[in-house]
Amino acid sequence: MSVAEVDLILPCLNEAAALPWVLGRLPDGVRAVVVDNGSTDGSAEIAARLGATVVSCTTRGYGAACHAGLEAATADVVAFLDADASLDPRQLVRVTAPVLSGRIDLMVGRRRPVSRNVWPWHLRLANAELSRRIRRRTGVQLHDLGPMRAARRESLLGLQLVDRRSGYPLETVVKASDAGWRIAEVEVDYLPRSGRSKVTGTPLGAARAVKDMSKVLAR
Repeated sequence: MSVAEVDLILPCLNEAAALPWVLGRLPDGVRAVVVDNGSTDGSAEIAARLGATVVSCTTRGYGAACHAGLEAATADVVAFLDADASLDPRQLVRVTAPVLSGRIDLMVGRRRPVSRNVWPWHLRLANAELSRRIRRRTGVQLHDLGPMRAARRESLLGLQLVDRRSGYPLETVVKASDAGWRIAEVEVDYLPRSGRSKVTGTPLGAARAVKDMSKVLAR
């Protein structure tokens, strides 16, 4: 790939420990856009020192950080990835290549845990139920709403996404489906994350995520 063929958007909240590993494994032609969402551990400084473009997003929320990165990106194709080392950037080509070639409009990484402890059973069960509801709502055969995904930047902006919390990825799939996009999934390794999940790492966080996604499906 040529330089900056893909902008990789990395929502970031206190990921100082994971960032060196993540940014050190970027494929050729991928520019990292780290969106700092209020970190207090020096994440932004570490990302900048490692060569990433750093964007500050003062509005808290996963969707807010993702959208700020989308607006700041300049490449034709953008990808999203959590900055907590739970997914390997070296596998990014699995989701970007079909979009770059024009075969797929939205590619989602279907997480495959590398060990039993990576994905707690209750979160796996919740994800399975959410995926079932997505299939029923859209007809798209997705089995995971994974955080690794890729699409064309202008097309994503055209969806006019409004969710700024954990419902952002789901809204992307629903609106893309309604717009007639070609959507598919591909398997990617799911690794032990660095630190606790900002979305589902606590009972309150998990409850908020379910609430956000239920709102999206009810629209």
